[in-house]
Amino acid sequence: MFTKGCYVTAELKVKDTSRIKEAKLALVKLCSETLKEEGCSIFELHQFEDDETRFLLWERFEDEKAFKLHFELKHTKNYLAQDFTDVVQFFRTDIVA
Repeated sequence: MFTKGCYVTAELKVKDTSRIKEAKLALVKLCSETLKEEGCSIFELHQFEDDETRFLLWERFEDEKAFKLHFELKHTKNYLAQDFTDVVQFFRTDIVA
């Protein structure tokens, strides 16, 4: 069962359609590295069935501090520096009750 925390859903779109495969591999690597972070318990990648340029990241961090730290770590900065994707939508939620 899920517990309270900092849940994030981010919709990403690949900027250059000729780089979809490269972007997907980089996202898979980002997920693998992020799951090693203290304070991260979910970091899953989903690809849209009807549009291969679109992805969802489903994430759970213990708290705001762990979420913010994620953006300071080398693997996250490396992914962002490759400039594969734009963030289309971003939601932060938590479990009710």
